[in-house]
Amino acid sequence: MFASARSAGGVVASARSLAMARNGMVCTSQTLASSAGLAMLRAGGNAFDAAIAAVAVQGVVEPYNTGVGGDCLMLAWSAAEKRLLALNGTGRAPARATCAEYARRGLAEMPPQGILTVSVPGAVDAWCTILERCGTRPLGDVLAPAIAYAEDGFPVSEVVALEWGLSAQAGFLGNDAARACFAPGGEPPRLGAIVRFPDLARSLRTIAAGGRDAFYRGEIAERIARLAAEHDGLLAREDLAAHTSTWVEPIATDYRGFRLYELPPSTQGIAALLALNVLECFDVTGLAPGSPEMLHLRIEAMKLAFADRTRFVCDPEHASVPVAALLDKAYARRRAALLSRERALPSASAGEPRSSETVYLTVADRAGNVVSLINSLYGPFGSGLVVPGTGIALQNRGRGFTLDAEHPNCIAPGKRPFHTLIPAMLCDADGPRVSFGVMGGDVQAQGHLQVVSNLVDHGMNVQEALDQPRFHYLGGATVALEDAFPEAVKQRLAELGHDVQGPLAALLRGGFGGGQGIMIDPATGAYWGGSDRRKDGCAIGW
Repeated sequence: MFASARSAGGVVASARSLAMARNGMVCTSQTLASSAGLAMLRAGGNAFDAAIAAVAVQGVVEPYNTGVGGDCLMLAWSAAEKRLLALNGTGRAPARATCAEYARRGLAEMPPQGILTVSVPGAVDAWCTILERCGTRPLGDVLAPAIAYAEDGFPVSEVVALEWGLSAQAGFLGNDAARACFAPGGEPPRLGAIVRFPDLARSLRTIAAGGRDAFYRGEIAERIARLAAEHDGLLAREDLAAHTSTWVEPIATDYRGFRLYELPPSTQGIAALLALNVLECFDVTGLAPGSPEMLHLRIEAMKLAFADRTRFVCDPEHASVPVAALLDKAYARRRAALLSRERALPSASAGEPRSSETVYLTVADRAGNVVSLINSLYGPFGSGLVVPGTGIALQNRGRGFTLDAEHPNCIAPGKRPFHTLIPAMLCDADGPRVSFGVMGGDVQAQGHLQVVSNLVDHGMNVQEALDQPRFHYLGGATVALEDAFPEAVKQRLAELGHDVQGPLAALLRGGFGGGQGIMIDPATGAYWGGSDRRKDGCAIGW
């Protein structure tokens, strides 16, 4: 880590140069969001203020990915408390949501979209909870940039135009309000088009003035409940009014001298830790990051981690999750013994331990606060439903449940679904060294494995680590690879037993994600910012 992105011979090892600054750094997937966060820092706000300002803007300029109708999770180093904080700001299932109710409706599995996938949106309460504990600016100031872009308009950026268009054309807009909002006249906006969301601007003003109660108990809650009733859904005003975010203890594992922190279940953070524990059992000295040998070990480690994730991860308030046993290094050695350097497992089953659509951003300030935060609707435009008169798209996080009543992740009243959202923090004995995340559904844990291995095993800086070509394990023996991998690498992986697919195979499963990251130079305290080449965003500091 902390090497130059350019070798001594002048060869560019990453698609972008690092951003460098001393007083603060903001890294997001959209430049307007990064600018809003930076403006908050320069105006005297701290990293928590800037993170919420930036993510609120993303809910306007990347509306198919995120917004106030989604969920939020945060991992952050608090300089004042000198500790790592973790917030689960995800919503819960409605009180009427039971396996029996879904069976009565003729459903054997959760639908991909629609009103029956809507859990309580947790983002607004999470934003308010974060600002109340750690922020320095009132909610109205923090939401002001998002309100301005929704009201006055913004130009649609390049990747956003492509993904917005594909999502709309694929039929993800599920009601008239969604189509009127995001594809007026039947067409999504083109690149460079100026888009305004007056209904969303009014909703954001209402939230800015009234806080969480304006969303969960006021007119917005009434409109959400009315939409649910009109679509024969289960979400009620009482479900919204009862919602709260939860401060939780992060989980972690040591990887070759560093410690990676993740959010605990109900998120998939444990999958990244499990995969790194398995990879640590192998000597990778001398292996190039994009070599078939290195890719094979990473893919196989991820395969085993996902099997455990699927078997065990659920809401710990409703079922026991054996976190300590799963993260035991002895368990990792037993799992690693199942792997061969010469042959891929055709699939993997869970062991027995003995003891989206999403946006990610990271912000650091001059006081040493470091925020790693994710906000998401899950699928493109979430449930596909926009609450009439509000501009708010509702998430489809309920899709993360199973309808198997015997599984720990089965749907139940007041229960949080399995969640893909996982902000992360890589630390050493002196504190945070890298705040990072990789958005994109199942690819998030896989992205964490690949980024951490790039940083630790191959000495990359954060921009290099994000820019490296990625794989996306899809299940069974199937893995999708980005086009940047040479044909010889793909052929060798196929010889090892992997079913190698091209990028299109991963398109509707999160693609290859998009990451952001901040490194903290241990010698100077300077911030080194990186922003994924796969998105429209930037790292910007001052």
